[in-house]
Amino acid sequence: MENNYSIKDTTANPGPLGLYGFAMTTILLNIHNAGFFPVNSMIMGMGVFFGGGAQFIAGTMEWKKGNDFGGIAFMSYGAFWLTLVFTWIAPLFGVEKPDGNAMGCYLAIWGLFTFVNFLQTLKGNLVGKLLFSSLALLFFLLAAGNFTGKEEILHFAGWVGIICGFIAFYEASAIMINKKYEKTILPL
Repeated sequence: MENNYSIKDTTANPGPLGLYGFAMTTILLNIHNAGFFPVNSMIMGMGVFFGGGAQFIAGTMEWKKGNDFGGIAFMSYGAFWLTLVFTWIAPLFGVEKPDGNAMGCYLAIWGLFTFVNFLQTLKGNLVGKLLFSSLALLFFLLAAGNFTGKEEILHFAGWVGIICGFIAFYEASAIMINKKYEKTILPL
C-alpha cells in the first residue's frame, strides 16, 4: 500500500533569529576591535547567549527544514562564538591563553571556512554575497592582525566587522519586514 501523506512545514523562518544573533554580537565585538572599549562581560554574554545560543538554535531549525547551508552556517558561527568566549575565560581556570600565532591560526581557519560559504552565496542574493565576503575579509584581517601584532590592522578589521554586522542586521530586517508586508520593502 502506497503512503500518500505529506507533512507541511508551518514553522517560522529561523533565518532572522540567526542573522540578528550574528549581527548584534558581531557589531559589539567589532566596536571593541575598532578600539572603543575592552572585551567585557557584555560582549561575552552576547557571545554565549545570542551569538552562540540563538544562532545554534536557528541552525538546528534550518537543519530540520532541510536547509544545509543555513543549518551549517548558523550552527558553526554559533559554535564560533562559544569557542571564542571560551578562549577568553579558560585562562581563569589555568588553561593557557592563546598567543598571537595561535589566535591567527584560529581566525584564519574561520576565514577559510567563511570563504567556502562565500562561494556558495555566489548563487544567491547580493546581500548574502556582501555578508559572507565581508565576513571572510574580517576573519583574514583579524588573523593578520594577530599574526603581526599590529593594532592598526585589528582596528581596521573592527570597522570591516561593524559593516559586516550591519549587513546581517539589514538582511534579518529585510526578511522580516518583507514577509510582514507581503512585498519587497527592503531588497535583498
